[in-house]
Amino acid sequence: MPKRTRFTTWRPLATAATAALMATLLTPAAAQAAPRGSEPVYSYENAIREAVWVDTGLDGDGDGRADRVAVDIVRPREPARQGRKIPVIMDASPYYSCCGRGNESQKKTYDANGDVVQMPLFYDNYFVPRGYAFVGVDLAGTNRSDGCVDVGGRSDVQSAKAVVDWLNGRAKAYTTRTGTTRAQAGWTNGRTGMIGKSWDGTIANGVAATGVEGLETIVPISAISSWYDYYFQQGAPLYDSGPDWLSNYVNSPDARAKCGAVQRKLVDGAPRSGDWTPLWTERDYVKAARKVRASVFLVHGAQDLNVRMKHVGQWWDALAKNGVERKIWLSQTGHVDPFDFRRAEWVDTLHRWFDHELMGYDNGIDREPMADIERRPDQWDTSRTWPPSGTRAATLRPDRGTQAGVGTLGLHRGHGTETFTDDPALSETDWAASIDKPTAEKAGFVTGPLTRELRLSGSSEVTVTATPSTPTAHLSAVLVDVGPATIRDYADAGEGITTLPDRSCWGPSTAGDSSCFKETKAKTADVDYTVVSRGWADLGNHASDLEGAPLTPGKRYTITLDLAATDHVVPKGHRLALIVAGTDKDLIDPPADRPKLTLDLARTSARVPFVGGATAFARATSGAPFATPDAGVLDGVREPRTTHRVPEGTR
Repeated sequence: MPKRTRFTTWRPLATAATAALMATLLTPAAAQAAPRGSEPVYSYENAIREAVWVDTGLDGDGDGRADRVAVDIVRPREPARQGRKIPVIMDASPYYSCCGRGNESQKKTYDANGDVVQMPLFYDNYFVPRGYAFVGVDLAGTNRSDGCVDVGGRSDVQSAKAVVDWLNGRAKAYTTRTGTTRAQAGWTNGRTGMIGKSWDGTIANGVAATGVEGLETIVPISAISSWYDYYFQQGAPLYDSGPDWLSNYVNSPDARAKCGAVQRKLVDGAPRSGDWTPLWTERDYVKAARKVRASVFLVHGAQDLNVRMKHVGQWWDALAKNGVERKIWLSQTGHVDPFDFRRAEWVDTLHRWFDHELMGYDNGIDREPMADIERRPDQWDTSRTWPPSGTRAATLRPDRGTQAGVGTLGLHRGHGTETFTDDPALSETDWAASIDKPTAEKAGFVTGPLTRELRLSGSSEVTVTATPSTPTAHLSAVLVDVGPATIRDYADAGEGITTLPDRSCWGPSTAGDSSCFKETKAKTADVDYTVVSRGWADLGNHASDLEGAPLTPGKRYTITLDLAATDHVVPKGHRLALIVAGTDKDLIDPPADRPKLTLDLARTSARVPFVGGATAFARATSGAPFATPDAGVLDGVREPRTTHRVPEGTR
């Protein structure tokens, strides 16, 4: 059903109920105006705190009984007394006991009865007084839940889907983990919104991809859209471990003792060859985007090197193809929650989003620009649609320059060859810092200084024709804005933020659950260049994204690398560069060999989406000389490190 029709049928119910409530609380004059949003009229201190265990219908841990997942609930007491049913905001997570949530790594705490005292993050403090229930679900195999973590597979997704089903009267729940006393969800209208960062947001994507009825919206923050692309890209391994390591990391002690069979499936199903297997098909939510009924408010850091921007482009495009209502925020940060880089605006926007999607308020958020994009630290632009209308891919061609390895980038087909040798000790920052110098480990191609700004928006592709000297070879391609700028320091430990001692409060608190969180500010760096998009591949996957094969040294191969989505404005006077190289240190693992690769420039190109297409690129580069500047070393952020192999909510 189209979203606009859905709101038309729902809004009068929500508005009438809320208006009646407000009329009892406000003066007659104030009550005359229809409310534009939910207000904090309910007691947080007296909220009902309870736990139920929902039957998933699975037996992941093989103990002969269906797994039950623990569901902790905080909801206002007053609506049930008034005969009103309320919507639900849910965060399903594997981190509530092992690792914590948010910038301060908060964990759930419980009273003597086993009811939640501290629910991590601000969602319960802020939204429960406004008439929402907040539900924190322990994924199967974690904290107080049965079962096993299967890293984005059926068990993970069913952990949360079963709760949505229970909230809508389609599943069973119990008042204890092993007892027979049933728990009912008669207090809710079943309208559910899922939110969460990283793995939590990934589960929201996965549940939405089931098409479950009652899930009205999801807010995935820094979330995975296909688990293969968390561990590999086109055959190139992004980390030196697989999902079995991650499962063991978050499984409860009880689950570790029972889940050996699941661990073995994760090992066997995710070979380090990078070949696509049925395990990855089960964990690919993009292919199921056609089932998504929920609206999607997506948030991601353009410099997230944990859950990388490829997840954004492919998920966003699939949702768009299927007509899903969408909104997006793109920051300059790494793996950071918007509560920690744009706090006040985030809370206000999220509040209006949930009010619109779950309570039916006509507050105009659906008519606002689709995209908010951070251009400079704490400076944001909006776009009516994203990518903007008029965005078209231009085919850029690398060509030889006056020095080996220091070439040009334009619209005309190149000629000749360039050669580089894979050096696993170097990264994209080393290549970009030496963009104007002939170096053995990369081939660089640069425009002249732009005569007007040029905006990239969306996902790029780089087609490389290369001859390797060894049976194995990995390739990297990066787009670089060459020019001075002040950016968020995404390579710093804070990934673009600094945590301050002062706190701000977002809702009422109790003795056991404070709504006050440490403030943050932007952590910036002055740089001479900015890497704006990246992509990697195993050249052995030239014939198929699904399976690799050994290379024949001396034979020419062609492969197209997917570069991550981005939205970046290259200012007037800056240059746009394309770099092709081998191993990108700490961002992909090296191949077995150390190959020398020769690029055929006539058969190498980049398709880059520009606002205005090839015409905009031609105008921006018209009259721009290709004279090589001083070949000094440029300053950038420090070498990116992704030693964390965990898509978790802490930075």
